[in-house]
Amino acid sequence: MDRARLVITGRVQGVFYRYSTVTEAKRIGQLTGWVRNLPNGDVEALIEGKKDKINELIQWCQKGPPGSNVLGVTTDWEKYVGEFPEFSIEY
Repeated sequence: MDRARLVITGRVQGVFYRYSTVTEAKRIGQLTGWVRNLPNGDVEALIEGKKDKINELIQWCQKGPPGSNVLGVTTDWEKYVGEFPEFSIEY
């Protein structure tokens, strides 16, 4: 099991990016963690699960939902903790 922290830059707030990320994580399955808006306009996500499934969500995050304009996704791999029961929006 792995864990990745993403910071997504571009036009990613006000375009249902967080909601769409949760929907996509649930479609992929077996992923837990959260996604949230950052004060500077970026979006941050913390994802836990199997590396191939995390990479699938990262690939989706590079495109995002319709209406978004993703300029970049920074990925930092961290030690797996297993602290989340599901994937959700964090406020």
